[in-house]
Amino acid sequence: MSSKSNVSIFSGRASRYLAEKIAVSFGIPLGESIVTEFSDGEFQTSFEDNIRGHHVFIIQSTFPPADNFMELLMMIDAAKRASARRINAVIPYFGYGRQDRKDKPRVSIAAKMNADLLASVGIDRVITLDLHADQIQGFFNVPVDHLFASNIFVPHIRKLNIPDLIFASPDTGGTRRAANYAKALNTGFVISYKHRTKPNVVDEIRLIGDVKDKNVILVDDIIDTAGTITRAAEVIMNEGAKSVRAFCTHPVLSGEAYGRIAESPFVEVLVTDTIPLKEKCDKITVLSTADLFAEVIRRVQNYKSISSLFKISKL
Repeated sequence: MSSKSNVSIFSGRASRYLAEKIAVSFGIPLGESIVTEFSDGEFQTSFEDNIRGHHVFIIQSTFPPADNFMELLMMIDAAKRASARRINAVIPYFGYGRQDRKDKPRVSIAAKMNADLLASVGIDRVITLDLHADQIQGFFNVPVDHLFASNIFVPHIRKLNIPDLIFASPDTGGTRRAANYAKALNTGFVISYKHRTKPNVVDEIRLIGDVKDKNVILVDDIIDTAGTITRAAEVIMNEGAKSVRAFCTHPVLSGEAYGRIAESPFVEVLVTDTIPLKEKCDKITVLSTADLFAEVIRRVQNYKSISSLFKISKL
């Protein structure tokens, strides 16, 4: 029996554009599923293919609106009730990942709550990319394959062959990410220190390290309003850098993000397709994650190791 004969790949509506590419890369047609919408706003998911005894992979990023997450839960529940053998949730962007702890009294830890909800409907495995915090893996009691966009970004950076290269983190929380890229490509790195008085508003950014006469790449997992990363780019150029680029995994890009990027000193902003772009911006380039996810699905299905995809040092 072919290793693909009992594999079914499906998609929620929010990630169909990506799921179609993943299915092509894996080598099977994307499974047929439909969503019926009712006049009151409710909807119903259903699989149009027989999945009894199949290894089912359901692809859906959980960015807003909340219906995207609800649709994923309903598809998992439907697969369980259709007697799927194993149900794997492929979540390119795990929404609410920034709510991974109590940063003040009487708040929800939404990342843990979402992990519990996914477990309650019967997932057997989660496959995701660049979680905002590594510890979110521990919120699940099923295997979590936590992939890194460095598998895509590092080869691309090598092809660019940028002289006098140095990496930067837009804030202290991303220090380890910048250090890992610097180690993989044998360069230095610097850190931006930011001070906030309220969410999504940065009052001040200071640079720790020297970027004079360097070509700088800022690396991060998420661009949301683009306030921090564009301010960091301005500080870097004011400190004498030759150029500045950004490599960020998840293009949330809310509020005034597109305008800020368009007016920023960035030469280019590289993102992945875990979230579809809402607008066109000449400075933004999208790299696909389809081949990476297809390879993970292939290895999971064939019980092969995927540990090499977790380590930037392997690239």
